[in-house]
Amino acid sequence: MKKFMVAMIAGLGLALGGQAFAAPVNINTAAADELDQSLIGVGPSKAAAIVADRQANGPFASADDLTRVKGIGPATVERNRVDILVKSAQ
Repeated sequence: MKKFMVAMIAGLGLALGGQAFAAPVNINTAAADELDQSLIGVGPSKAAAIVADRQANGPFASADDLTRVKGIGPATVERNRVDILVKSAQ
């Protein structure tokens, strides 16, 4: 039984991929590829849009500010809230 549980946990980890164990990402400093890899539901184009918005409008004050980016809605923010850091770029 113990071997079965270990195998199931290992399989689950592999099935979920790297995002299951990803470290939180600072949305004010992360490059597009880091956002793409770290946030669920954020692919290359949305990640690039996050970076473009940050450059055009300044840093995000909260995770909820991500909703100002076209294609990022409240559900995406909630799904990723535990993995989003909001720190200054300094």
